[in-house]
Amino acid sequence: MTLNPFRLVSRRHLVSALAACACVVAHAQAPQLPPPDSVLLDKLGYMNTFPPAPDKLVDDANRGRYPQMSWALQNARQLTSTRNIRRGNQPPSELPRWDKNLDDWAFADDKGQRTTLAEWQRNTYTDALVVLHRGRIVYERYRNIKPETPHLLFSITKSFTGLLAAQLVHDGKIDPNALVTQYVPELAGSAWGDMKVREVMDMTGAVRFREVYTDPTTEIFPYLFASNMIPSPPNYAGPKNIYDFLKTLKKEGEHGAGFVYRTVHSEVLGWVVSRVSGQHFADLMSERIWSKLGMEEDAYVMVDAVGTPLQGAGLNATARDLARFGEMLRRGGEFNGQRVFDKAVIADTVKGGDREKFKAAGMPFRAGYSYHNQWWVLHNADGAFEASGVNGQMLHINPAAEMVVVKLSSHPVAGAGYTHPLTLKAWAALAEAVRR
Repeated sequence: MTLNPFRLVSRRHLVSALAACACVVAHAQAPQLPPPDSVLLDKLGYMNTFPPAPDKLVDDANRGRYPQMSWALQNARQLTSTRNIRRGNQPPSELPRWDKNLDDWAFADDKGQRTTLAEWQRNTYTDALVVLHRGRIVYERYRNIKPETPHLLFSITKSFTGLLAAQLVHDGKIDPNALVTQYVPELAGSAWGDMKVREVMDMTGAVRFREVYTDPTTEIFPYLFASNMIPSPPNYAGPKNIYDFLKTLKKEGEHGAGFVYRTVHSEVLGWVVSRVSGQHFADLMSERIWSKLGMEEDAYVMVDAVGTPLQGAGLNATARDLARFGEMLRRGGEFNGQRVFDKAVIADTVKGGDREKFKAAGMPFRAGYSYHNQWWVLHNADGAFEASGVNGQMLHINPAAEMVVVKLSSHPVAGAGYTHPLTLKAWAALAEAVRR
């Protein structure tokens, strides 16, 4: 029998669900955007009275709408269930400073027009920007967030999951050529029943998972409901947690034929990692990464109704702590006097995946890229690689320029294609600026 989770969903609640998932919609055409300075949180005044005024309330009904989404991206733990990722009891690791005022650094944008780094940040709704050069903070700006406030990272989460899996492969605890069912037999009847772990790690496995937000029969809706990213409508009859949802997805196409970006692969990979390590993602992150890097703040991850972490989109962390993570990667897996990941794991990740298979994704704005271990690899002259999330979340590492950049944003348009051509120009401008 075909699963139809919407058979009992009313039209009114479906419309509410469509509005609530606006934060993850990749817009097909350029919308009319509000002036960036008009949607700063200090001007919007959300949730700042006791109790909040009705027109200043952010809750399940509007947390995915814009501009309420800006507040939600910094306050996920007030809106949904989460699990803490402890930094431990050690003092924060030092990030030395060598400040440069790069606000007026000029460059040509993707349309050939003159812009500056300050204008780029404003026009892309940047909340926080941290730039490291040789491990020192050279440029740091906060427009719409406090330095100590965690921000939802969306799909940057995938890259943490992928790196943990890659380390377990290196340690001999995961065989990348084994079937997923060797570790998660519960998926035998799903698309992953005859899929290899490597095909999950590089997103070349064939699974029917459509993300059409105007069509409530597509699989994105039960995923959002099951993961607790948006509240399920009354009488919703579909899966109530991520693992149950994954079991419903079927194969479509040939495994290994080409790269197709699917968040559900990250959730499956997270299941494999948890099964092999015997640890919840939050505990593994604390033990393997957060406590070793000497983070300033705890992080946290969103969880579903039974505590399953959203390992494809649910991590929340501060800009500086994400910069520490990036600097560890730039240094080949070592930071704060500790070996965090094996050097061979980082080397394997940054070499990238199959560039011909990547073309199947149809991402012209990422021409020349590949995808490997859940990381985007640019294959440019500087050997750059990055993690990316919707609405403008970015961690960019440029080894040749010895640079790490963290950009956290609240862009009204979710899809990376809307701003990525401009972002590439900004990366090049920053690399030039820090080298001088």
